[in-house]
Parts: sequence; structure tokens; C-alpha cells
Amino acid sequence: MGFFTSKKKDIEIQSAVDSTKLVETSIPFSELPSLSTIPKPVELTQEQNEKYQIILKHFQDPTLQIYTTEKDPKDKAPLTLHEKAWLTRECFLRYLRATKWHTADCIKRLEGSIAWRREFGISGENDTVTADLCSPENETGKEVILGYENDARPILYLKPGRQNTKTSERQVQHLVFMLERVIDYIPAGQDSLALLIDFKQYDDVKNEHASKIPPIGIGRQVLHILQTHYPERLGKALLTNIPWLGWTFLKLIHPFIDPLTREKLVFDEPFPKYVPVEQLDKTYGGYVDFTYKHQQYWPAMNKIADERKAKYFQRFQKFGSIVGLSEFDLKNDGDELVYPVTAGLTLAETSDKISEKEVDAISEAVSGVKVTA
Repeated sequence: MGFFTSKKKDIEIQSAVDSTKLVETSIPFSELPSLSTIPKPVELTQEQNEKYQIILKHFQDPTLQIYTTEKDPKDKAPLTLHEKAWLTRECFLRYLRATKWHTADCIKRLEGSIAWRREFGISGENDTVTADLCSPENETGKEVILGYENDARPILYLKPGRQNTKTSERQVQHLVFMLERVIDYIPAGQDSLALLIDFKQYDDVKNEHASKIPPIGIGRQVLHILQTHYPERLGKALLTNIPWLGWTFLKLIHPFIDPLTREKLVFDEPFPKYVPVEQLDKTYGGYVDFTYKHQQYWPAMNKIADERKAKYFQRFQKFGSIVGLSEFDLKNDGDELVYPVTAGLTLAETSDKISEKEVDAISEAVSGVKVTA
């Protein structure tokens, strides 16, 4: 059986649910369920810590200038406070893991993501991708943040069958906006999210101009954004009700999906296996009787995210507004840092611990000047 082969032509997800246990809601859950377990962080090896210190030191440099656009980069600007708040301990570790702990590649990729965030309009300074911009895209509830899976990852439901608009850049902006929102819902100690993708067609959503399966160009653009600028953010993706056209689309974009992402995809399996029934929409066998009402859901979802983002930034300022603070500390309530920021080592101080070739690669990534023997 191939990787993108449907196990069944049609799969009925909704199982018999005890109606007495159903809980009605039209807004997201604001609190993490008490029984959630967050996996313990993995300790860094000495070598990994040394590489981490190189990245930290680079972005601690007060003279650092980064391009303001990803495409046709020309102008540069220093890091803003919001960008420093984004450059957390966990952010560095996500990018290090994604680049297989190659420090030069990590620096280049982080700077590329900062440039992209500036150009895309989500850097935290005069953002153009806003709740007001994206609101029309979500009027049919095609993307919903609701509940947490077994490892305390917040769930973002994607429902292409509720597509209500023509293919456009705003659809991509909407997806990125929702990714940024669901990241605000991630609790302290967890740094990834879960996607629940349902390709079911909905008769109540009719738009003759709206394609239920995204064009290949949009699919590739979204994949590029997810894999390049949100590394290690996807913890699990559950997919169901995939039609023939959907399987064809998945096969076409398969070459562009990196191997690590492929390992996190789950096809046509019972969702209660991965999500507590108290956190799962009843459509998929859970006890949450969720009805999407845009005028209620949209402001409530954004209010929760805005409050968490504001708390995060206030704690960032409280602890010195410095690069390398931990998301665990910024999302928690303690008065003392669990992960204090250590001073980064200089390149010279670490050059005896890494290869000469890697030192040259780091210097080239930082300066843009090729190092020759």
C-alpha cells in the first residue's frame, strides 16, 4: 500500500456518543485541561549546548542588522523588541534541530525567517495580517482552534470543504494568521501544535468560485512557509475524509513534504486515540458539541490569544527584554526564571570545540563574505 493510499473509500468518523456527556460551546477553550501531560524537555548534550551558545551569541549582538524582506533583500534593520521576544531559547532549539545542529545553516534560516516575517506583516511592528483582514476568510468556520490533544498541543481544525472564497493571497495570510494564533494557545512546556484536517464537503457552504482543494501553487507556497518558517511546530497532523481529488493533491505535493513532516501525518485513524474526548468535537467521536458562530467565535478566539500574547510580552519586558529567554518562563507565572539566559560564547571561544570548516561557514553566514583558505 502506497504512502498516499486511502484505506477506505468512505470513513464514518462520528461514533455513538452519549448525549448526556455533550458540552455545548461556540468559543474556544480558554484553559488547558487539568489532566493534560506535557512531555519533559530533553536535556542538551555538551556539544548541543556549545552550538546553542553560538546561536545565542550571534543574536545577542547589539549591532546585528537583518534584511527587511525575504524577496530581493536590500535594506537591513536592527532587531525590534517583538523580534527579540520571538527569539527564545526554544525558538533557537527548534531551528537547530531543523538544521541538524548545523550552526551556519541555523543562523541563515533564522535571519531568513525574521526577514520573511517583516515582509509578510507578522513581525509585531505595524502588522498588516490582522484579525480584521482575515475575518471574512473564516466566516464559514473553515479554520478553528478548539481543544488540546493528549500531549497538551492545541488543535487547529482545517476544513477545506468549508471554503468560502476564491484562491488568493489572503487565503495564505489567513492560514498564517491562524498558525500565529494557535501558537499563542500553546501552554508553557509544549512548543508544538496539532492539525486536524477534515476534507468532508459541506452542503451549507456554496461558492461556485471556491475550490475545495487548493491549487498546487498555493499548496507549495503553504508548505514552504510551514517547513521553512515554522520548523518543529507541527507535533501531529490527523487527516480524514480525503476524497480522490484530495489524494491526488497529496501525491502531487508529496515531493515537497520533508521526511520529518511526513512522519507526523496520520491518515483515517480514530481521533479519540490522539485527543481526549472531552476536548474533541462530537463529529469526530468527542463530547464537545461545537457549533461555529462567527460573530461569537472570532472575537472570543482573538481575545484569548491577545491576552496570552500580552502576558508573554509583559513577562519578556519584566525579565529584561533580552534575546534567549525561555517560552516556558514567558508563558508561566513564576517570579524567578527557570531557564536564565547565559552569556553566549564568542566564536573564538568556541573555535577549539568545532571544526575549522564550521567556523568558516559561520563566519560566511554572518558576514556574507566567502572564507577562502
